[in-house]
Amino acid sequence: MNSEVEKLKEIIRLDSDLQNTQDLDVLLEKILYEARSFVNADAGTIYLKRNEELVFNYTQNDTLQKKLPKGEKLIYSTFSYPISKKSISGYVAVTKESLNLPDVYKIPGNAPYSFNPEPDRQCNYRSKSMLTIPLITNIGAVLGVLQVINAKDDEGKVIPFKSEDELLIRHFASNATMALQRAQLTRQLLLRMISMAELRDPKETGQHVNRVGSYAIEIYERWAQRRKMPARELHRNRDILRMVAMLHDVGKVAISDMILKKPGRLTDEEFEIMKTHTYCGARLFRSLQSEYDAIASEVVLTHHENWDGSGYPGDVDLETGKPKEKTLNGRARPKRGEEIPIYGRVVALADVYDALTHKRVYKEAWKEKDVLAQIRKDSGKKFDPELVDIFFEALPHLKNITAKYPDPNNSE
Repeated sequence: MNSEVEKLKEIIRLDSDLQNTQDLDVLLEKILYEARSFVNADAGTIYLKRNEELVFNYTQNDTLQKKLPKGEKLIYSTFSYPISKKSISGYVAVTKESLNLPDVYKIPGNAPYSFNPEPDRQCNYRSKSMLTIPLITNIGAVLGVLQVINAKDDEGKVIPFKSEDELLIRHFASNATMALQRAQLTRQLLLRMISMAELRDPKETGQHVNRVGSYAIEIYERWAQRRKMPARELHRNRDILRMVAMLHDVGKVAISDMILKKPGRLTDEEFEIMKTHTYCGARLFRSLQSEYDAIASEVVLTHHENWDGSGYPGDVDLETGKPKEKTLNGRARPKRGEEIPIYGRVVALADVYDALTHKRVYKEAWKEKDVLAQIRKDSGKKFDPELVDIFFEALPHLKNITAKYPDPNNSE
């Protein structure tokens, strides 16, 4: 883009993309990436307001990213801190005013806010120019704060953000805030559906499904990149998968409490009833009014299928649960290998990893070495071998996700 007019046109065009991105986490990443792109910023952070705190949600840093092996991403900790005028982002959240600082290490001593250099020291980075913008709703409430760091000129030299940059980012932030409000509502609706399932099954917690959804897109993204999937298609698929993975066990609302809440091992007869949660859940999306419905039905139906054909429910009719094609033992013909949709294969691995690493009413959390040994053992049996390889590549990021969504009183 060579002119501010072209940048403004691009922001208007991007508004449609933002409004069509439904998952909150995927949207936050996209907002931060696009904001940095508009003003050629090397790094950035996005915070969301939760009660009277700012929650550090996402960060991006091109300089640090380039130091990593190809395909790897930055690992960072999620944290929160009370909103006050003492920090740069807190000041912006309180006053609802933007701050455009040419050098955060040269803030005047009489300023109410200050810069904390500790994160720079920890990662060997030098923040300099910083533009911090409040995300304000149409009724004047602060939703969060968008911060872009170290504007660069055409030669890669760090320069101050221009006043035109501030105008562009403010316009972009207005559109982004509307998209974030809608995405937060969508997330809340999903979590309310899951809360209904949690009333029936204590394993189906909001933290569990958030972890499974996050694990799933981390694994899927690496799988898609191996196949050189176009960025636009990958973004759309990640957006849908993040949400539908959260609903993988929604069909358990159809299962009796006597089975769902049984603390011990299920009998063979009880386990057969438990298996029906797959096609009972898939029925909820049978209208197929969108790609979301199609993928949700796929995930809910197939996330207990196994790579070697030993899973369930197999090839069944959604309405009746009866086999479309029977094997010699009268059961539905099992699905195996790549016949199982990629989304189902990914969620299967994500779900088992989370189940093993966390405490349940019927078991304690496994030790990490035992979890990893079991997943290796099940490669080519329960799980797609390629996805197991990807799982181990992504393991540091999966552990970071676990820390982001901890279960209360869970011992791992």
